[in-house]
Amino acid sequence: MGRARLRDLGFKSGYLPTGPLNAITDVPGVRVGHCTVVHDQPSVARSGVTAVWPAGEDIWRNGVFAGFHSFNGNGEMTGTIWIEEQGLLAAPLCITNTHSVGVVHDALVAYAVKKGVDQEWHLPVTAETYDGWLSDAEKFPVKQEHAFAALEDAKDGAVAEGCVGGGTGMICHEFKGGIGTSSRIAATKAGKFTVGALVQANYGDREQLRIDGAPVGREIGHDIVPAPEGWLDPGAGSIIVILATDAPLLPIQCKRLARRAATGLAWVGGYGSNGSGDIFLAFASGNRIPRGQHSYDVRMIAPPETTPLFEAAAEATEEAILNAMTAAETTTGFKGRTVHALPFELLEKAMRKYGRPPSR
Repeated sequence: MGRARLRDLGFKSGYLPTGPLNAITDVPGVRVGHCTVVHDQPSVARSGVTAVWPAGEDIWRNGVFAGFHSFNGNGEMTGTIWIEEQGLLAAPLCITNTHSVGVVHDALVAYAVKKGVDQEWHLPVTAETYDGWLSDAEKFPVKQEHAFAALEDAKDGAVAEGCVGGGTGMICHEFKGGIGTSSRIAATKAGKFTVGALVQANYGDREQLRIDGAPVGREIGHDIVPAPEGWLDPGAGSIIVILATDAPLLPIQCKRLARRAATGLAWVGGYGSNGSGDIFLAFASGNRIPRGQHSYDVRMIAPPETTPLFEAAAEATEEAILNAMTAAETTTGFKGRTVHALPFELLEKAMRKYGRPPSR
C-alpha cells in the first residue's frame, strides 16, 4: 500500500469530510486494479497498468454519463472524442505509460470480446503519462496480459498507491510520484454525494510544491534532496485525473466537474506547463443508461447545487496528488537513475516552520 498516506503523517488538505476510505472507491460501484511491471532483464521496466471500473462489470450494460477536460494537451486519452459526442462511458478505463497506450487500448477491446460483451463496437478510454526516465519505454514492457491482470485485479475497498500500476515509473515535483486517491463528501440541497479522485501524477518542479499552502518544495532544495539528474525541463511531465461521483449529473455537468481538477492541481503547484499533458475525466453514476432502450428518464442536480461538488473535486484532487507522493518509494531504474521519495522528516520540519505541525 506504499509508505504512508498524507493523513497518516498527521497532515491534511482542505476541510470537507472524506469518505470512509478517503478513496475513489468510496463512490459505490467503483473498482480499481493494478498490474505492476518491474524487472531488470532483458530490459529495465518500471511500469504497469491501472484499471478503473466505473460501476463494476455492470458498466458494459448500464453506462454512466461522463465528460473530460484537457487543461494542457501534451498527452493522450483515447475515447474522448466519442465521450464529447455521446456523453457516455460504458466500459472500464486504463492508465499506463505513454508508449503503451496502443497495446492497452487494444487490450481493453480484446477483454470486452473475451467477455462476450454485447456492444457493436469498442472505443475505450486509455490515458498515459511518460515513465521513460525510469523505465526503458522503447522496449515496450507492457503487454496485453498486464492490462488483463489490472482489469481482473480491480476491486472495491482500499486502493494501493504510490509506485504501483501505471504510476510505477512516475515523478512528481522532482520527487517520486505515482498513483494517489482521495474522496470528499459534498453536502447539497439535493442531498449528500461522494466525489472521489484517482491520479497518476508525473509533473511539476520542486519550487512550486505546496502542501496545505506551505511552500514545502522550497524548503527541501536540490542541495538537500537531489533532483532527478537530467530530468525534463522544470514543470514538464503530465497528470491524469479521474473523478467519480454518485451524484446525478448530465454530461455537460460532468465536463464542468472535470475542469475543477485544475484547481486541486494548482493548489499543489501544477500550472500546466507547455510540455505537460494534464487531462481530466469525470463520470457520474447517479444516472444509469441501460443498453437497448429508446428513451430514458434521467435526473440532474440544479446548477447552483453543483458548487459543493466542484469544491469536493478540487479538494479530492489535491489530496490524491499528495497521497501519490507520500506513498511512493525511492526508485532506481533505467540507466541507474534514482528518484528520491519525499522525505517525511523534512516534510514535517517544513510544515512546522509554516505553522502546520502534525496532528497526532
